[in-house]
Amino acid sequence: MDAPAGPGSLLLAATPLGDVRDASTRLVDALRTADVVAAEDTRRVRALATALEVTPAGRVVSYYEGVEAAREPLLLDALREGRTVLLVTDAGMPSVSDPGYRLVSACIAEALPVTCLPGPSAVTTALAVSGLPSDRFCFDGFPPRKSGERRRWYGRLVAEQRTCVYFEAPHRLADSLADAVRVLGGERRAAVCRELTKTYEEVRRGPLAELADWAAEGVRGEITVVLDGAAEAAPADPAELVGQVEQRAAAGVRLKDAVAEVAELAGVRKKELYDAVLAARATSE
Repeated sequence: MDAPAGPGSLLLAATPLGDVRDASTRLVDALRTADVVAAEDTRRVRALATALEVTPAGRVVSYYEGVEAAREPLLLDALREGRTVLLVTDAGMPSVSDPGYRLVSACIAEALPVTCLPGPSAVTTALAVSGLPSDRFCFDGFPPRKSGERRRWYGRLVAEQRTCVYFEAPHRLADSLADAVRVLGGERRAAVCRELTKTYEEVRRGPLAELADWAAEGVRGEITVVLDGAAEAAPADPAELVGQVEQRAAAGVRLKDAVAEVAELAGVRKKELYDAVLAARATSE
């Protein structure tokens, strides 16, 4: 059969996190009709199709992190020929800490159509059940695996006022929460969401110290953590920041650059801080 005229479409489709009944009608139709199904795990997508009582008509190919670059030319060729490519991951939305971003970027670069079949997402599901503020939030993927890098990662959240959602591996959760306590303090509120939408779903809410003690006993399953934002800090007094500027200056940083760095971190105006430094130097002469 001749290929359809014009470019095909890349369909990004959210798949159930655990309960197959969360699959959308559009996902079922796409599995039935797509020319190519690119799946993070071909066995899992076939099991999903069986549970949904649908038989994929198109070719099913693997599309996981290790083969993204190698698969890209094949999928782009299919799209250029007018084929429909359905991209699914193991659970949730493609491109959200899962394969998909590379292919979407390549399609956009060639003006190939990209659309999304919305559905389950561990990020927004965890946020909704966490009980933490959801009017402003950020998603930060997975923390680093090594403790030192992970503590620096948490350090960037010390002043973050938005609720932060991130994933964590179950075997690293205890150490990760312990690092969070060291950096952010044990009173910071959080929620650990385990096995969302599945039979053994569990949501633990409380201060970080309490959650770290709970996780130390061992946790299994898919984990999503929701971390409360930092309380809004009172504006810093430029005079109290002079010492930080002078430390940088003593280390060889130009005064202008030192002022800019400290002002940005503290959220004060550079001119006010610069004037405070000059005033302090004049007083000490």
